[in-house]
Amino acid sequence: MELPRRQLGDELLPPGELTDIRARLRRIASKHDLVSVVACAFDYRTRMLPFIVADLRMAPAGVRSIGGEMVDSGFTKTRIVQQQWNRNFRPSKMRLDGRVPDIFLLSSMQLHAHQMEELIRDTFRIDESHRPLIIVGGSKFVYEPWGAFSADKDDPWAADVAVTGEQYILLNLLEVLLSIRAEGEPMRSAFNRARDEGLLDNVPGLVYARGEKPGVAEELVDTGVQRLVGDLDEHADVTLGYGILEPPSRDETLSSRALPAERVRRYSPISSLLLTLGCKFKCPYCPIPAYNQRQFRAKSGERIADDIRRIRLAYGIRIYFGADDNFFNDKKRALDIVETLEKARIGNEPLRRRIRLATEVTVHDTIMMKDHLQLVRKAGFRTIWLGVEDMSGALVRKGQTADKTVEAFRLLRERGILPMPMMMHHDAQPLLSRGNNAGLLNQVRILKNAGAASMQVLMITPSPGSKIHEETYTSGFVYDSVGGRKVETYMIDGNLVVASKHKDPWKKQFNILAAYIYFYNPFRMLKMLVMQFGNKQIAQYAAVQVFGMYGLVHTIRRTLGWALRLVFGRIVRRTEAPVSPLPMRSPDGTRADHDVSAP
Repeated sequence: MELPRRQLGDELLPPGELTDIRARLRRIASKHDLVSVVACAFDYRTRMLPFIVADLRMAPAGVRSIGGEMVDSGFTKTRIVQQQWNRNFRPSKMRLDGRVPDIFLLSSMQLHAHQMEELIRDTFRIDESHRPLIIVGGSKFVYEPWGAFSADKDDPWAADVAVTGEQYILLNLLEVLLSIRAEGEPMRSAFNRARDEGLLDNVPGLVYARGEKPGVAEELVDTGVQRLVGDLDEHADVTLGYGILEPPSRDETLSSRALPAERVRRYSPISSLLLTLGCKFKCPYCPIPAYNQRQFRAKSGERIADDIRRIRLAYGIRIYFGADDNFFNDKKRALDIVETLEKARIGNEPLRRRIRLATEVTVHDTIMMKDHLQLVRKAGFRTIWLGVEDMSGALVRKGQTADKTVEAFRLLRERGILPMPMMMHHDAQPLLSRGNNAGLLNQVRILKNAGAASMQVLMITPSPGSKIHEETYTSGFVYDSVGGRKVETYMIDGNLVVASKHKDPWKKQFNILAAYIYFYNPFRMLKMLVMQFGNKQIAQYAAVQVFGMYGLVHTIRRTLGWALRLVFGRIVRRTEAPVSPLPMRSPDGTRADHDVSAP
């Protein structure tokens, strides 16, 4: 089920509201002296292609942004902890400035939900009188906010509140709580009073629990779909989040100080940046258009150049990845950004000579931008990921035929930009085909010959918030268990076949491995080195191949056992989509926006 759309004209916050609310909070922050910890949940079992290496070498933009908004709002006693770097971190032992934090903020994707739950469980080991206010957020809770609450009386654990959207909701929540908080009052106490007095019900984007016993929910109250920040320039300074990162360690506790600026680049040589949000395509398996309320939002070219310049000067990071849904989605805005970046300077030198940029686009929009790709290259973009999916058009049609894909790759390579295809395997696609390009390996061969530097192949899986999400479950497409092993959330990343109606699903699993082995292998790399000797991009191609082969070893190790289960194990299918185990309602008692079980 897609998220419902707010009333037409009410999708966006008033201009300047994100900037204004931080200013309002700064005026009162010193009176409250809050200590907060922001944690990013991470499950190491997800470490496979195509994200391996980058998953540990890029501090996520989401938690950095949350931490930065907190600092810019006056809450300077904030620390960001990533389980990628701090695998043994235990919230029950966290102390910052010598104190148990007043607020524990936890961000999680669906893949990492198990670790998120374990972190909340550990927080419940803190005595209730000192337990911090637990606020969860991230993509997991945008679509399945009930995942933050336990309904088991024998197993109490739960967040106090789930944020089902972006940073503004958190700041709005804090503004409400601090408006009633007494001096020295625990934040959980202030939250409970605000909840019981109905003060939270006018903060769109929250889900909170009601119940008699702490950690055991009896019902959930959903305040509705968020309003979005229309102008992304309103976000806080991007360098602030880097300044409060917890240093990597094996300790269960927090360090006495944040990671020094001179060591940030060592652990996070890649910086993810929010440039644009939204996509005009309406693929049925994708939740992006509905999440963005059919809006396309972007930072200005000036703000992006300033963000990159600040990070480069403060932390020395050279590589930047735009966390875009489709950077070329709006041609006019894309040109504004690249024209500004091409002219931007850092000191006496062009900024583009000091950085390397990457982003995500579609094949269709790349061709629409063909007259401007040289400018894109001059702006600093060296690598572009393209949503190729399936070139035959059997899965989805958005202008990505084989000929157009090859043309897009040629256009990029001629301008010195490395094309990186992202593909999706599905039941109707064979491994090999004759007389056409429908086969997976046929398409991999086409992309390889067209100059693809890397390859991403994932099995199509149900995506919460997408138009066809419920249908994939009710039709029996999704597995509940295979060979007695339950399908867990960390497995729903496209690397493992957990949803298929193919009579031999194990073939789909081996097809993905075959595609990766065909693309990432030492023989291909040696052939490439010989054939492209003298090419300025040869070193980058070779590096990507080496990382790919490293990732392939881990991918084989983590997926081979599941493939064998698919061969010999009994498959039990699900017939119902995930729904809240708890009753959900809006504040006025009507249907909750996030209640997918409601008619």
